[in-house]
Amino acid sequence: MSDFRQVTPDFWASPQITPGDVAEAAALGFTLIVNNRPEGEADDQTAGAEIAATARAAGMDYRAIPVSPGGFDEGQVRAMAEALAGAQGPVLAYCRSGTRSTLLWSLAQALNGRDPATIAAEAAGAGYDVAPISPLLDHLAARSRA
Repeated sequence: MSDFRQVTPDFWASPQITPGDVAEAAALGFTLIVNNRPEGEADDQTAGAEIAATARAAGMDYRAIPVSPGGFDEGQVRAMAEALAGAQGPVLAYCRSGTRSTLLWSLAQALNGRDPATIAAEAAGAGYDVAPISPLLDHLAARSRA
């Protein structure tokens, strides 16, 4: 049973997914799966290559933007912004719990100039707290408007 959480109509986050979850994602109309989990983070995680192959066989795109629990860098934020901008429909991103995926989505949104309070409210609606990255959200949003 999947634990896909809707952050916005076009972005959903999830804990680790399996090939069965990929089939469910395809049936729900997702067009892109973003893997934010580093390979080998846990013994029980499904390999990214298996998720990628299953996604592509189901007609979805797949993108790996691994984020270690230690934090984010600008390259990851830009890669997520590009992946979201290029998606042809709803996106499902996953990591161990969905938190890193949601935080990375939040940073990509701020990079594009969205209001940090709106971003935080959307994330909270899906059960994710962006407070730990609030200063960075504010910085990126302000920088994009400058």
